Amino acid sequence: MSEAVARSRVMGLSSGFRVLVVDDDPDMSEFLAHMLRAEGMDATTATDGEEGIAKVHAEAPDLVLLDVMMPGLSGFEVCARLKSDEATAMVPIVLVTALDEPVRREELVARVKTLRRLHETRRELERRRLATEVENREAIRRAFSRYISPRLAERILEDDGADGELFSRRAQRVEVVALFADLRGFTSITERTEVVEVVAMLNEYFSILTDAAYHHDATIFNMAGDSLLVGFNVPFPQEDAAKRSYLTAEEMVSRFAPVATRWEQRYGVATGVGVGICMGEAILANVGSPHYTSYTIIGNPVNTAARLMQTAPANQVLMCRSVYDKISDLVPSNRVEPRGEVTLRGKEEPIAIYAARVVVPD
Repeated sequence: MSEAVARSRVMGLSSGFRVLVVDDDPDMSEFLAHMLRAEGMDATTATDGEEGIAKVHAEAPDLVLLDVMMPGLSGFEVCARLKSDEATAMVPIVLVTALDEPVRREELVARVKTLRRLHETRRELERRRLATEVENREAIRRAFSRYISPRLAERILEDDGADGELFSRRAQRVEVVALFADLRGFTSITERTEVVEVVAMLNEYFSILTDAAYHHDATIFNMAGDSLLVGFNVPFPQEDAAKRSYLTAEEMVSRFAPVATRWEQRYGVATGVGVGICMGEAILANVGSPHYTSYTIIGNPVNTAARLMQTAPANQVLMCRSVYDKISDLVPSNRVEPRGEVTLRGKEEPIAIYAARVVVPD
């Protein structure tokens, strides 16, 4: 092993810079290949233009040393064909001839080394660019995960690229299904529990609720105290948005029930999840100040869902009629109670309300 090759391997330079030598003189091609290998490069040879073109396609070299004067296809013709092919047009080509003079050989080595450095610089820049893109994509995915399920995050990244343009669009009116969930009796627990325990309990509670929301591809808009607002049919249309909302509510209630039992045994306070759901036209926008912005939904269905949530007892889902009409086939009649026309706090007109009782595990 030559000193140059050994030194290049120690320094990590023999990292795959591939040179194809195309020359009809086998002695000259092997001489050039040996010279390149001594400089820590990978070198292969081809004996004529046709073989050279085939090897460029097969081996994808980083550089081609191409003899000008060859039988059959000349170096100029080979170069023209490679540059006219989109697959090989960017491969650097050095046309060589009259290499019997030592000075020209030195010039050739110097030129190849320069091209190699350019190649390595370009490869490093590309590596950094790709790494930055991956980091940006992961950062955006993490940011999206505050709002939406991993499936929707991937869809946004695929549809919008890595800039998250979907969440920066101007305000728009959209048909939404708003779901509010709240923890009944939690105030009593906080009054008799250490702060650290309260935070751990809230984290456990919200983990259950957000997992249920993500399971049905909901978008999470807000957490406040022990309340959670999620929406459906945003940011992507969902033809079965109402059904998704009810299934989410059922899953929230049923998955939290064992935790509620454990908390009651420990703290002596009955608790559970109450849910309100309503649908209608709302505004979807980024709302806030230059210092803090929230991606959220605003409008009558959101306010109504909040009022229904405040009224719903533990393990019950209150919904407006527009929602119930779309999910009635999901709920056995013996678990649904029409509440008639009810005027909710802050509302002028009464609305028809339906109460669905969720069966929780023993």
